[in-house]
Amino acid sequence: MINKALVLTYFYLLIYILLSSGVILYNKWVLSPKYFNFPFPITLTMIHMAFSGTVAFFLIRVFKVVAPVKMTFEIYATCVVPISAFFASSLWFGNTAYLHISVAFIQMLKALMPVATFFMGVMCGTDKPRCDVFLNMVLVSVGVVISSYGEIHFNIVGTVYQVTGILAEALRLVLTQVLLQKKGLSLNPITSLYYIAPCSFVFLFVPWCLLEKPAMEVSQIQFNFWIFFSNALCALALNLSIFLVIGRTGAVTVRVAGVLKDWILIALSTVVFPESTITGLNIIGYAIALCGVVTYNYIKVKDGRAPQLPSDNIQERLTKDWKSERKSSNIFIPNISNDTNGGSNFNSSELNDEEAPLISSSRLSHIGRQLSNSSSQRS
Repeated sequence: MINKALVLTYFYLLIYILLSSGVILYNKWVLSPKYFNFPFPITLTMIHMAFSGTVAFFLIRVFKVVAPVKMTFEIYATCVVPISAFFASSLWFGNTAYLHISVAFIQMLKALMPVATFFMGVMCGTDKPRCDVFLNMVLVSVGVVISSYGEIHFNIVGTVYQVTGILAEALRLVLTQVLLQKKGLSLNPITSLYYIAPCSFVFLFVPWCLLEKPAMEVSQIQFNFWIFFSNALCALALNLSIFLVIGRTGAVTVRVAGVLKDWILIALSTVVFPESTITGLNIIGYAIALCGVVTYNYIKVKDGRAPQLPSDNIQERLTKDWKSERKSSNIFIPNISNDTNGGSNFNSSELNDEEAPLISSSRLSHIGRQLSNSSSQRS
């Protein structure tokens, strides 16, 4: 007999992998001078932010799908604004890298994300220096260096852009943990886009006026509405798919799916973009880096399970889960503790996607499970 729940889970994972790979390949195709030839990454990112913010506005203010957060000016100025700045920067620099280096090499460089997040966390006091994690970070770094050395079309400008985007994303992750979580603010994916997307758009407007607006005025490139509409729609769908996948499966499965997606994306990129060439040294270096990433994921998952005492019986665990479900329905959670996430530092943005959710995976899991359960009841 076919297990419908299992089939639905694998279907969600397939949708996530296809959308994640599709958005990255689509962005590369749009920005590449050899294909659609729209070499304006800031403009493309602003289109994504404007579209996501508009959709979130209609869902919250017009259709009343979710309730808005009672956002104060202090929280917006001290939390949302800096997080939006780094979120916009990470997307800007990441998309600019597509102009200079291949998708395959970008995915290999993204293996540095855990390294950047770990060191930023240590510097900001959200993570503790650990010898085992540090050794894994060294292994990842060595693998990325080997992979870079084996890159045939190595471009220093594109590499700097991508690494800068990774650093900005790491700072954004740490700020989210330090600012939002400590203030007890919980945002679902729709409210995240509602508050952060417009602010990110404003941050991108200044560099757009200085760097891209003058070039666009003299450019002969024509604006194709359907291309950019479908591109922005795919980016929005990716946000929602990650939200549903984590809610349906949990963080561990998504980590495994993310690793599988990276390999599939590297292979697909060489087919879609024949000019991208992968060498044996690329593969060896990325395999070494991936070993470090997988080990790092294992450590984080193990740490996430550590606070759970063996003496807890099933009834107590069910009671804790029920209380967590009740808390997740509230926008503000007073007196939030540092171990709300069960000790796990996993963040959905570690999936290395172009448009990743702005909230932690524990919140995604609670909200997503509620949504998937309600959809199962309707069917």
